[in-house]
Amino acid sequence: MKTEQPSWLTLIRGDAPLLVSLPHTGTDIPVECERGLVSRWLARKDADWWIDRLYGFAADLGATVIRTTISRTVIDVNRDPSGVSLYPGQATTELCPTTTFDGEPLYEPGLEPTAEDIAGRRARFFDPYHATLRAELERLRARHPNVVVYDCHSIRSIIPRLFEGTLPHFNIGTNGGVTCAPALSDAVEEICASSGFSHVVNGRFKGGYITRDLGRPETGVHAIQMELACRGYMRESLGPVAEGEWPTPYDEDYAAPMRAELTRILQTCLTFAQSKA
Repeated sequence: MKTEQPSWLTLIRGDAPLLVSLPHTGTDIPVECERGLVSRWLARKDADWWIDRLYGFAADLGATVIRTTISRTVIDVNRDPSGVSLYPGQATTELCPTTTFDGEPLYEPGLEPTAEDIAGRRARFFDPYHATLRAELERLRARHPNVVVYDCHSIRSIIPRLFEGTLPHFNIGTNGGVTCAPALSDAVEEICASSGFSHVVNGRFKGGYITRDLGRPETGVHAIQMELACRGYMRESLGPVAEGEWPTPYDEDYAAPMRAELTRILQTCLTFAQSKA
């Protein structure tokens, strides 16, 4: 069953013990949030491009899928709302980002979101997204002893400000093994290792706020973040990108090999949850 809560939040309910989160695929910027932006393209540049299409099969597996259409520039629903950095000592972006991943200013000087702006955006967008995550998780936990939360992400393969070199295709994050049982992480890693794509576990991306907030394996909630390098499923020109050249169009045929592996991964997550019943 597909329902919409606010117009910007899409919820597809399933009954399987799998909750799929799509926090960064949105590109919508409400008019009132445009004030001071350098450009709309820069404000959308760091979206997780086409991830909602790449994982379009998830609902067919019986998963519950939650997605926001709001751009992460408006507010990033995968950041700690307290302002604490998820990656101390490393470059990152804020709850309401003021720069792109490459360090380019998103706002004209002096026109960055104020504390009042941030509080308003949190109440309007961040809190409802997380309330929906928690409500759906509670609904599924009432039916299943164990549930897997799978948080979907992607990022350009080369961003020197954030990481050295070229990012592996699959970046599995469990906050150092805290957010899910080792058996689940190991099973997902085994698929990645046999896929022909490169992978790493708890490398540069160990899992954001959603994974860390919800993952409580001791209570039956196993959370895992998957950060994909864009080149694995879209035609990415490595290095800096320019307006008019990014993002490249979604190509079903090009994305098919990675989509096949992701299908195996989500099926494995389901098997894990069901086997723990």
